[in-house]
Amino acid sequence: MKILVVGSGGREHALAWKLSQSPRVERIFCAPGNAGTEQVGENVPLAADDLPGLVRFARDKQIGLTVVGPDDPLANGIVDLFDAAGLRVFGPTKAAAQLESSKIFAKELMRKCRIPTAMAGSFERSDRALAFCERLPSPIVIKADGLALGKGVVVAHDCDEAATAIDAMMNQAQFGEAGRRIVVEEFLRGTECSVHALVGGTGYRMLATARDHKRAYDGDKGPNTGGMGAISPADNWTAEAQAAFDRDVMKPLVRGLMRSGIAFSGLLFPGLMMTAEGLRVLEFNCRFGDPETQAILPRLKSDLLDLLEATRNGTVQDAVPEWDERVAVTVVLASGGYPGAYKTGIPIAGLDECAALPDVQVFHAGTRREKDGTVVTAGGRVLAITALGTSATEARQRAYEAVSRVSFEGCHYRRDIALPADATNVAAQ
Repeated sequence: MKILVVGSGGREHALAWKLSQSPRVERIFCAPGNAGTEQVGENVPLAADDLPGLVRFARDKQIGLTVVGPDDPLANGIVDLFDAAGLRVFGPTKAAAQLESSKIFAKELMRKCRIPTAMAGSFERSDRALAFCERLPSPIVIKADGLALGKGVVVAHDCDEAATAIDAMMNQAQFGEAGRRIVVEEFLRGTECSVHALVGGTGYRMLATARDHKRAYDGDKGPNTGGMGAISPADNWTAEAQAAFDRDVMKPLVRGLMRSGIAFSGLLFPGLMMTAEGLRVLEFNCRFGDPETQAILPRLKSDLLDLLEATRNGTVQDAVPEWDERVAVTVVLASGGYPGAYKTGIPIAGLDECAALPDVQVFHAGTRREKDGTVVTAGGRVLAITALGTSATEARQRAYEAVSRVSFEGCHYRRDIALPADATNVAAQ
């Protein structure tokens, strides 16, 4: 089978890398890919948002399955277009992807399904949003309704900061159309956890858990990013949490979607907050997480292609993935200035030395290869370096040893990835 992976980040490199291990895969194409994906497949000069071009390519190359990485193509209906063209694709339809592309849609569905989440209000007028903020205790969470590259969430410490965030989103168009409507919600205290579930109609199968580190700097300080690192399995996930997740989130959600006439097929990735009162859903994502995927897939022993096809066929609940019992720790190396403005085209040194270390995998994100063979930076998050170990401590040591072998001008990364969840949370308060 020929596979097309859509996207250019670390998640897409991890997906292509894992799919390349399947004996059923003949060839992998990545559109547009990066300097890492070309090591396991062939990069194609097609942007992830060039939906007609991707359809033509898949048809011309007789692609057996297209796997969509980023959220934007899903929100724009890439699955609907592929389905209409008779092409096999992994991911939810545009209607189902609203769970991620519209936080208001997700909040309303959670209310209808009585899924535990933060108390919130949705607004199209900034004055009404600000009036709602004045009724909430601080801090206050402000979220753009639409997609904003993982940066559309602001934790305001008081009403003045909330007013600034609301004005930037709604009146100054900081995130364009994505911020025309917003959600204002109560701040939840606890530790975060990322769970991934392959969902096919009424059935689903959990993948390994992970814990992401969203903030830019150590101690969970600084602005939100797309994610600065992850650990799998999550150290704050318990059997009781799993039972509550099945009972209070997944089962009512699947029923609620079906009642709304939406059959979800693809990867559902709820972000959770583990609070003293129990788990609460922060948001829904409708694709593999980044950088969670880079921590989860190195632990997957099963054939990823088989799991994706079982999801499409509605038999995923019968699949039983096999996992490496070791811990995976992923550290993201970012460009100087990220998540703000940053330079690109900076040479990266030490990649081969890093990749040669045992139980280490280097996933490229914002990279490209120049004509002379030099790998340079090409994005905010540049690399995701994953290491396996028998414990979190061992995996952390290996990951940071690997990180120390790589360098580029302006490189920055967090040094507290995979510390115990309670320790990280205390540092954030």
